[in-house]
This record gives sequence, structure tokens and C-alpha cells, in this order.
Amino acid sequence: MALTVTHQIGSTEVTILTDGAIAFPAQVFPEAGLGTGEAPPESGVTRTNFNAVLIREGGRTVLVDAGPRDLFGPDCGNLPKALAEAGAAPADIDRIFATHLHPDHIAGMIDAEGRAAFPNAELAVLSAERDFWLQNSYFAAADQQLRDWQNLAQAVLDAYADRLVVLAPEAEIAPGLTGLPLPGHTPGHSGWRLDSDGQTLIHAGDIVHAQALQLPDPEIGVVFDLDAEAARAARRRMLDMLAADDLLFTGGHFLHPAFNRVSREGSGFRLQPAGAA
Repeated sequence: MALTVTHQIGSTEVTILTDGAIAFPAQVFPEAGLGTGEAPPESGVTRTNFNAVLIREGGRTVLVDAGPRDLFGPDCGNLPKALAEAGAAPADIDRIFATHLHPDHIAGMIDAEGRAAFPNAELAVLSAERDFWLQNSYFAAADQQLRDWQNLAQAVLDAYADRLVVLAPEAEIAPGLTGLPLPGHTPGHSGWRLDSDGQTLIHAGDIVHAQALQLPDPEIGVVFDLDAEAARAARRRMLDMLAADDLLFTGGHFLHPAFNRVSREGSGFRLQPAGAA
């Protein structure tokens, strides 16, 4: 299967890069009633992709997120192949934007020795996100998994320390690209809005991890949400906007082709994959 799919948004070329995929165990979605076993009743129900986004316009190349590298199993770590398929190389990236600093979005920004994987790129991150992952007092009382995640976040921030760009919530990430704060999943979790020649694309961040579950029932959260109520509100707010305005959108975990629209259906939403243009 192809690792990329491209849409032209005005004068901007946007390519989804699929780093890999897994089926989450049932307990990742405790409100979904899937049971407590390691394997969900239907693996397709909790199937998710790990997506990065390549944005090219006017000689500038932006990468959004970078996948989990080798941390999430043998079906992941395909970002270098996806970049090559899109006709790009790590040295071509001018700026990376991290929607948030969870490992499945940032591990691919460094190699196993902690060196920056993108030698010419600035790393942009929201100030609330950077500040949260540097709170040693908070993580000292956290479980081992969260402490490991903090160590990875700090390693990524250290690798790009001399090229780190700290942004306000709705600041310009790159020309035509504006942040959309979606706190809840993490304190500085963010999507973004791309406007180019009268056309718009929204990136909805991690408001949805399993589209087969959380689109029909947006009340279903994921155990990775640090503030479940805020994340639920952000998901509902974003989906309401996307449906009302009939906006093309993507996100960190939507399945291929990952360009979608949504419409309201009952108390939830129905996904309409848009394919490629």
C-alpha cells in the first residue's frame, strides 16, 4: 500500500505520510464497552494510523509530526520511506511543527542516540506544551510510562535546542499555517489551519484516535487524554465546526486516505473520506 496521499490546497501541496498502524487494545477506550482483553472484539474497530504531514509551498517545506519510529511495533517506523515516496529527504525540511509531544508524534524527530533526524529544520512547539513536559515536579509523581514519555520529550527538545521556536496558541506556524489550540489531550495539544488561495484544510490533531468508535460517539475518550473532559469538549467543538462549515480536514490518526469531511449523524458524526486530488 502507498504510504502517501496528496491534496492540492490552493498553491500548497499537502501530503499525508503514514508512518505505520496498529490496533489499540480495548482498554485504551474504556468508555466504549469493548471488554478488557488485550485484543478487541474486532481489531478494525480500534485500528489507527500514525500520520505525519508534509506541506510544500513557495520553496518552503514543513513537516507536521514525525511518527513513533520503532517504538510502536514492526508495522511502524516508515516515515523515511514515506518521505522518499513523496520526493523529499530529511535535509529538505525547513520547519517541523509538533502538534504535541507524545511519543507517537515525536520519536521520529530523533534517532536512537538522540540526534536530530532533520539536520536543517527548526522545531516549533506551543509554549504550553513545552512547559508541561519540562515540569519535573509533575512527572516525579507520575507512573513509569509517563516518565519515559517525558524523557523522550526532553530528548527531542534538547536535540533541537538551538533551533527551537516556541509559539503562542494561535500563532503563525509558517506562512498560511495557523495554530488551532485543542487543550485536553495534552495541555498544549494543537491542530492547525492552512489557508491557500481561498482554499482551507484543517488538521484536527489527536481529537480522534479510532475513527470507527469516536466519530459515531464523540463522548468516547482515550486513556492518553490527560484531561478527559477538556479533550471531550475539544473533540466535540472541532467536529461541530468541521461539519457546520463542510471543511476538508485530516488528523494524526485517521486511516488512509486521511483527507476527510464529516457530517452530523444522530448524536455523532459520519466520516466521508475525500481521497486524493
